[in-house]
Order: sequence, then C-alpha cells, then structure tokens
Amino acid sequence: MIPPRGHAIILALIGFVLVTLAVRSAATGAVTAAAVFGLSALAFVLFVSSYLRTTRVGKFEVWAYVLGDLRLRGDEHVLDLGCGRGALLMTAARLLPCGRAVGIDLWRADQSGNSPDATLRNAELEGVADRTEVETGDMTRLPFADETFDLVISNWAVHNIPSAEGRRAAVDEAVRVLRPGGRLAIADLLHTNRHRARLHDLGLTDVQRHNLGWRMWCGAPFFPTRLVTATKPTPPAAQGRTG
Repeated sequence: MIPPRGHAIILALIGFVLVTLAVRSAATGAVTAAAVFGLSALAFVLFVSSYLRTTRVGKFEVWAYVLGDLRLRGDEHVLDLGCGRGALLMTAARLLPCGRAVGIDLWRADQSGNSPDATLRNAELEGVADRTEVETGDMTRLPFADETFDLVISNWAVHNIPSAEGRRAAVDEAVRVLRPGGRLAIADLLHTNRHRARLHDLGLTDVQRHNLGWRMWCGAPFFPTRLVTATKPTPPAAQGRTG
C-alpha cells in the first residue's frame, strides 16, 4: 500500500517529467513535441487540482448540502456503505446528536490508511465518537437486520464492486435494511443509471438522479459524480396506524 506521501511524490514526478520534456523539446526546436508535452502538463495539473479539491473540500461541501436537504431530526440511525476513513460518516454523525452513524467497509488497501482504527480515531477528533460505530463487512451481504436504518448513504463506493450482480446486490441490501419511509442517497461515478432503474424495480418512490456539479468532478468535467436518491414506501397498513 502506497502511503499518502507516496501518492504526492508520484504525482509530482509525473508533472515534473512532463514539464521537463516540454522544456527540452522547445530547447531543441521540436515545436510540436513541446506543444504536446506542454499541453499534457497543463491538463495533468488541472486534473490533479480538480481531483484534490473534490477529495479535500468538494465532497464535504456537497454532502453537507445533501444531508441538510434531507432535514434530519437528529435521532436517526444512518448507515454509510464503504465508509473508508469516515469523511461522510463524520459529516452525518455531526447531524445526529441523539442518533447513530454506522459505517461499514472491507478495509482494503484501495485508500491509504484505510482501517477501522483510523476511522474511530477520526470520530474522536471530530467529537462524534459517542454516536459513531464501524463494522467490517461486505455491502453486498450486510450484517444487519431488515429495516434497521432511517437513511443509507454512500460516496464513491458501490462502483468498486467489480460485477453488475454485486452492485445490484448492494443496492438490494441497502433497500432491505431501510425502514419504511427511510431514504437512500448514493453518490457514485459509474452505474448510477442502473442504480436508479433497480430502485424503481424494487418499488421505491421519488427516485431521482442528478449531477452533483464541479465540486464533485473526479478530476475533469467528463467524469462527474451523480447522486441517486429514493424513499422506501410505507405499507398502507402502517400508514393507517400512524394516521
């Protein structure tokens, strides 16, 4: 696993090589090569800058708005699929003074420093450890009972499942653990049209999909993040009892 500092060094080396090639090409009179390497260096810098802004700032801005728009009461039980080190999990936990935020992950090395202990340390630093917990598990086979959560959220996680069957199973499991009236919000880079279609098939209501804009670009506008939201319907009998 490459540590965060290692990622930064690799990116810096790529940028340095491109700039060096552009300068050397220009010095030797290879104008076309200089232009190609120069434009490549500029595109690379813009790509990395956009990606870093999304991961360091943009996702917090966007999810603060998304969660705020849900108008949580503060006593909900929320599940974060593929929580990683807890960026989204902590954002939700801060809105749950009387609730619970649960994160689940396989803790693989696709993120530097990705581990349950790291996430719990982050919860302590954010002052939400008392309402946060983490589980080790597969989002395609969630270790929770039916109708456990009021809200299921996920950011850039479901697309990591390699098969279409696995991704569909993750959506099915998210719906299974939702309580009637519960809501779902999945932000992802790929397959969101299929997520939306599957939620329709499962009978969820108010199923929507939209682009989250430049704050959630994965490095460039041609690789945007889209959010799929839906609500699990309340059975008619339950509606009659609450009325």
